[in-house]
Amino acid sequence: MAKVLVIRTSSFGDVAILVPVIFSVAAKYPQDRFSVMTRKAFAPLFENLGFNINVIPVDVTGRHKGIVGMFRIIRRVATLGFSHVADEHDVLRSKAIRFFMKMTGRKVAYIDKGRKEKREMIANKNLQPPLKSTIERYQKVFDDLGFPAPMIFTNVLQFIPKDFSSLRAIATEKTGKWVGIAPFSKHKGKIYPLEKMEKVIDKLSKEGNITIFLFGAGKEEDRVLSKWAKMYPNTVNTMGKLNLERELMLISYLDVMLSMDSANMHLASLVQVPVISIWGATHPSLGFYGFNQDLDNAIQIDIECRPCSVYGDLPCQRKDYACLERISEDMVVSRIHKELNKKES
Repeated sequence: MAKVLVIRTSSFGDVAILVPVIFSVAAKYPQDRFSVMTRKAFAPLFENLGFNINVIPVDVTGRHKGIVGMFRIIRRVATLGFSHVADEHDVLRSKAIRFFMKMTGRKVAYIDKGRKEKREMIANKNLQPPLKSTIERYQKVFDDLGFPAPMIFTNVLQFIPKDFSSLRAIATEKTGKWVGIAPFSKHKGKIYPLEKMEKVIDKLSKEGNITIFLFGAGKEEDRVLSKWAKMYPNTVNTMGKLNLERELMLISYLDVMLSMDSANMHLASLVQVPVISIWGATHPSLGFYGFNQDLDNAIQIDIECRPCSVYGDLPCQRKDYACLERISEDMVVSRIHKELNKKES
């Protein structure tokens, strides 16, 4: 029996993308055991995937922060009898862990993030063919480690009965169409202007058969979403009302999710909900598109400076974020209606 340590501690979206891969690999190798090292907050993503998958939680901002914390992690994993290490992160912490494990005889493989390819795509603006997806890069690590597996994942909740009662803090029953909106991202280059997003919400909220659920995290985001929920009918702020497992349950009842290039695109993908995604500084060709999502649902405009960043973290050289500003509210609302109409036909 092999015991495989799988390392991916951040970011939330990248950890979510790992779910289909680890599920598929563990399903093909039921005789082996797979331990995912990730942040405690992300653990629910993996807890119901299979009997041979477990989580090793790490506290990268507390007990496991810095050099001392890194040695604490190494000391712990050294005692757990791992035979293989799949480093799906390739950062200083994971490099140190895999180096130690390799020196003590474990088989190690690590992700090729394609940093050079991504820099070249940003520089040249040559977007075809698309680069390997993060999913494919994760799979390659397991291939190299000796655990190739076909992708068989469908839904992270497939082993959990749908229980509407767990959502009573949000809704008592589903009526009409449910639209999720996650208007934020970590970086400004990936955020549709909030004044324009507010107009999208205004338009949708006036349609009597649509209920809008707002998703976000953090005090400032909560302030904005609470304001919108009070101003517009049929609009619910979900922040602080659900844990991650229940949030996934709520998302699974949505008819469509409107998201940035952010974690909520990937969470909706894990429960087979179609995502309308808005792209600014980044681009789907860089490899971060949602799992099994329709590329036609990526809202983006052609502009000579786009993409300008892999992660959307660089300031706009034009100073006006035209890649996002030029996407009209009507474009967004129309795409949402188009996806809702698919379910009716």
